[in-house]
Formats: sequence, structure tokens, C-alpha cells
Amino acid sequence: MATIENTATDEKLLDVLQFIARERNISFEMLLEALEAALVTAYKRHFGSESNAIVIVDRQSGAYRVFHRRAVVENVEDPKLEISVKEAGSPYQIGDYYDQEVTPKDFGRIAAQTAKQVIVQRIREAERDTVYNKYVRKLNDLVTGTVQRYEQRNMYITLEGRDEAVMYLDEQIPGEAYRINDFIRAYVIDVKKSPKGPQVMLSRAAEGLVQRLLELEVPEIADGTVEIMAIARDPGSRSKVAVKSNRAEVDPIGACLGPKSSRIANVTDNLRGEKVDIIRYDPVPTTFISNALAPAKVIGVELFEDDGVALVIVPDYQLSLAIGRDGQNVRLAARLTGWRLDIATETESAQARDRYLAEREEREAGDEPVAEIAETVLAEEPEEIDAELIRKLEEFRRERLGSDGA
Repeated sequence: MATIENTATDEKLLDVLQFIARERNISFEMLLEALEAALVTAYKRHFGSESNAIVIVDRQSGAYRVFHRRAVVENVEDPKLEISVKEAGSPYQIGDYYDQEVTPKDFGRIAAQTAKQVIVQRIREAERDTVYNKYVRKLNDLVTGTVQRYEQRNMYITLEGRDEAVMYLDEQIPGEAYRINDFIRAYVIDVKKSPKGPQVMLSRAAEGLVQRLLELEVPEIADGTVEIMAIARDPGSRSKVAVKSNRAEVDPIGACLGPKSSRIANVTDNLRGEKVDIIRYDPVPTTFISNALAPAKVIGVELFEDDGVALVIVPDYQLSLAIGRDGQNVRLAARLTGWRLDIATETESAQARDRYLAEREEREAGDEPVAEIAETVLAEEPEEIDAELIRKLEEFRRERLGSDGA
């Protein structure tokens, strides 16, 4: 970085600040304001802090002068801060400021020594603000960079050649290996200010990464013709994306797949092989649930809206396909639709329905005695109430309700 020398009281000072502004992408005017603030600090430190001093740097020559600023008043109460209209003279009026130059002869040397550190600090703060503001605008968006290093399995990434970001272990995809200097594309999940500067946090596991990649590859999504309604993801393994078209003549699934599935293939490549299922969204829950369980075929769906449960009937030979390996397909479908899915085969559908209804009745019946006991106890005279018993009954009741809702 360029330095400010003791003789930097003329145009050379402006040259130095302009160089810094260009090199660090910082506002030149902001640097001048920082210099003026630094010079005020230097003056008060060496020549008295009681005076109401200001420093003005000439924008053309770079020369700086110190002024003692006082308010113009009718009756002076504090001569250090105020001056009378009569003493100020024309053209000053009440409410104006009267500036009297008080620049010391040896102020240049003291100012240069003191201002250097202050300006350096302000430059650092400005750089941090610049980086913070830049990545706040990129929140929930994609960025690219190179892997710089690993610390305690957290990945540190260099963005745009100089800015550093971090991807914590739980935001990395299991089994996805990156070496030092490898190119990486990630999703900005958070930007925070810290004593060491702005902290940019990235993710490869966020569902937003899939959405942004689809927006890059599918023009119909970028322009709003096709809309992403929901995403459910097992990072590194499989994602389900529900889409709908806002124009009847556009097929949302075909638009996402692209010619010969080239668009979805590019997304999969960026996700390093993660499979992406495109699901047709439907406002009718039964149809949406049927679509979400693809590639399995669904015979019927019965909704129990009070419980948020859907009983899904599939052909006998499709049960394992509907559930998926380790339950992945039904788990992602449930997250995509927002319903708890109970899968049953066509042969066992009647028994499954009866079993579910019996379990629900049993749960509801199990809550009634507790509620009745609590109401009976609460109805008793206050002096006969056992507070500890009531607390336990209410706690037990809340636990039962919570476990049934889960």
C-alpha cells in the first residue's frame, strides 16, 4: 500500500489517496473525510482537546488547515464555543458558524505521523464494509472460487481472487472431495461482520444451490415462465424439485430437462452426480403426492387432514420402489409435499386403513382420561388442589399431544 509521508501536504497527498482509492476500490471522498477526522484527532491530542476544532483538506491542492469553529449567537455564554454577531461582523447572522484559522506551524509533521495510522485503520474498515456489502448482495446466490485450505475439516475458499469465505463441515456434501486450488461453485447462506472482518459462509448442501443451478440452466425458470414451487434434497444423493408452468403451452418438466436431457445433465454435473427428479406440481394434494412419489406408480391417495397424514396405495410390486432405498423416495416426497406419507400395497390397503384409524382412535381415547382427571381436579375447591399433581397431569398431557403430533 502507498504510504503517507511527512511532506504529504500538497498535491502529493491527493496522488497517494487517489492511488489507494483505485488499488483498494474505496471512495476517494471517503478517504479525504477519514484524513480530516484523523487530523482533528491529531490536533486535539497535541494542542488541546477543549477547542472546537475542524480540519479542511483542499480538494485541489491537498493542503490542510485547522479552524476553530464557533457558533454565532447574540449573547455569548461560552467564548470557546460561541461568538457574538457584533464580533463576527458582516455577513454572519445568528445560527451561522464562524471559522477562525488556527493551523500551528509544526502541525504538518505531527499530523502526518498521527494521521497515517488512523487512515490505515479507516481503509481497513472501508475494505471490510466493501466486502461485506458486496456479498450481502449475493446472499442466497451462487459464487465461484478456488479451494484455499482446510482447517479442522472446514473448507476455506478464495472468491474473486482475494476475498475469503468458509464452508463448514455440515455444509459440505458427504463424500465430495476437493483438493487445494480446485475450482468450486457454492451457495452463499450467510454473511456476518466479525472483529476480523466480514465472514462469508458458503454451502454445497443447501437446497438453494439446486434452485440457482436450475435457474442458470433453464431460461424458462430465469424469466418466470416456469416456477420452482418446492425442493427436497438429500445432498450428494438425490433431489426432488416441484415445478409448475405459468403458460399453458410450456411443459415445465420438458423445459427443465432440455433437449436430450442436456439441461438437467448440466445441473447433475455441477452437483457431481447427484440425481435430480423434476416433479410436476399440482395444487390438488392427492395429485401432487402421486407425482412426488415418482418413479413409483400410485393407485390412490386418502388424506387425513387433521393429522396431516396421507395414506398412499401402490401396486404390490411397486412398494419397494415407492419407499426407495433406505426410505429415501418416500422421505423426499414427504418433505416436498408437506404431508406425512403412509405407504401401503393394494392388497393390504384396507387393513392399513383400518389399522391407522384404530391407532388414531386409540390415541384420542388415551387423551380423554387425562383431560377428564385434570378438569375434575381443577374444579375442586382451591384449598384441596394438589399443585404438584396438577403440574404433572398437565405436563403428561402436553407430552402425549406432542408425541401424537410428531
